[in-house]
Amino acid sequence: MKKTTCAACDCELGAETITVKLGGKTVEVCCRECAEALNEAEAATSAASSGKE
Repeated sequence: MKKTTCAACDCELGAETITVKLGGKTVEVCCRECAEALNEAEAATSAASSGKE
């Protein structure tokens, strides 16, 4: 059996996972807090890169 871990905190994923889409890729996280953290990080990265040309 393959064990998978949360994309945000590296905790082992259980039966209840949340799917988050980041930059065209789909990742799984263990909880709503990790999903929000990844979405905030992507938003900050997108804002920073769009400000630099």
